[in-house]
Amino acid sequence: MDKQIPSEELMARIAKGDDDAFEILVNRHQTSVLNLIYRFIGDRTQAKDLAQEVFIKVWQAAKTYKPEAKFTTWIYRITSNLCFNELKSARRRRWFQFRRFNEDIEGSIEETFSDGSPTAEDLLLEKERSRQFSDALQSLPDNQRMALVLKRYDDLSYAEIAQIIGCSVSAVESLLVRAKRTLQEKLKNYDRDVPRKPRFVGEVKGHNMKRN
Repeated sequence: MDKQIPSEELMARIAKGDDDAFEILVNRHQTSVLNLIYRFIGDRTQAKDLAQEVFIKVWQAAKTYKPEAKFTTWIYRITSNLCFNELKSARRRRWFQFRRFNEDIEGSIEETFSDGSPTAEDLLLEKERSRQFSDALQSLPDNQRMALVLKRYDDLSYAEIAQIIGCSVSAVESLLVRAKRTLQEKLKNYDRDVPRKPRFVGEVKGHNMKRN
């Protein structure tokens, strides 16, 4: 029943002081908000704190909220602004340091194994590549990183990303091109240095597998 209530209608109820509507809204969107912050910031504890701030702002904005855009676009705009402001404040305090993603983040690295059962070596390589990707992602300029996270993990359109970040669609396209180019360059050396295992036995040539 709760899933049938549009988020815009929940906001109208929240504006009238409906605590139950707010709880439904939080439960509906907290995972996507938390994931966006975590993937951008790279720190799980800080992501939880910022996610709470997002929903405080949602509650405070309920009476003035106007559904002029998709609700997810609106709440992501609040989220991205908080992320940007947090980084600016942290840099001024000079104590914030980017931390790499945990290797268990969903969808962080898409790897497949030919036999469906990764070996210990496979897992170590995957973990290292996850670390390399996280470090490379965190090194991107803020706008590039936010645009890439929104596109890669939420699969938003250029227009939606533009609304969230507050720029033109062409600017989003440029941000994504530069971000992908930078990531490719940073990961190129890693890919070149990592030995590639053959996917199929038939790819191993020049070896006699039979015993005499």
